[in-house]
Amino acid sequence: MDDMIVYEPKSDALKALYWRSEILQVMYWLRGEGFGDLVDPALLQRFLGVDAEVGVRYLDKLVDEGYVISFGDRYMLSEEGAKEGAMEFVAAFEGMTKSAHGECSADCWCHNSPEEADACARERAEAMLDHQHDHHDHNH
Repeated sequence: MDDMIVYEPKSDALKALYWRSEILQVMYWLRGEGFGDLVDPALLQRFLGVDAEVGVRYLDKLVDEGYVISFGDRYMLSEEGAKEGAMEFVAAFEGMTKSAHGECSADCWCHNSPEEADACARERAEAMLDHQHDHHDHNH
């Protein structure tokens, strides 16, 4: 079995969390890469990878939960969705690199507590958002 293949969880509750995380990360990344705020399911599918057609079925659930706003057949992150997407993106990115810019020191409380880890990820995500806003302000 190839270790690089990521399989979605089996239970409905975990599937919903898995796809929420994946979709919000991709939408956050797309916005940061200049694809715009509004994305359609076809664009999302290109970046979600395997089982993408399954994932986009969760878009309406994310609308119901307040993370995403729908405009006809296009979708945009809400303010809450952007915050959550930023945190998910930072967490996933740090998981891949293990040495992301601004990573906590080895003695940080976040290594001992899920609540602290969440708070640290939130702070880094907010710092990343502030940096992006500053960057955009200088370009326009």
